[in-house]
Amino acid sequence: MFIPSSKKLLVAAGVSLLLATAATAHHGWSWAEADQIELSGTIHTISMEPPHPTLEVATANDGIWRIELGNPRQTERSGFVEGVAKVGDQIVALGNRSLDRDEKRMKAVRITVSGKVYNIYPERIETN
Repeated sequence: MFIPSSKKLLVAAGVSLLLATAATAHHGWSWAEADQIELSGTIHTISMEPPHPTLEVATANDGIWRIELGNPRQTERSGFVEGVAKVGDQIVALGNRSLDRDEKRMKAVRITVSGKVYNIYPERIETN
């Protein structure tokens, strides 16, 4: 079947737009509430793998939460690098929780581990 070049270009543009939209949805903040919350707990797991380093944090009253940090370079710039925290450390995370209240997930703007503060997204930190 013959497909004219203009239609191929249109299909390629549409696919590119869909991929870009999916990437923005994952990497943006549209999935998170505007208001920030603070979450305290114990680090259950740590992953420094792309696309975002993550922590699983066990809270006293609400089970385990997934805490997403910035991209690996941004997280590293905050000073939070492999080895500065370990499983079992106490943590306080400030960030924006998922719009889906059934999902225990947060995008952290700041974390504090063993008294050391790591500002992942300093420009987004809200102070009241």
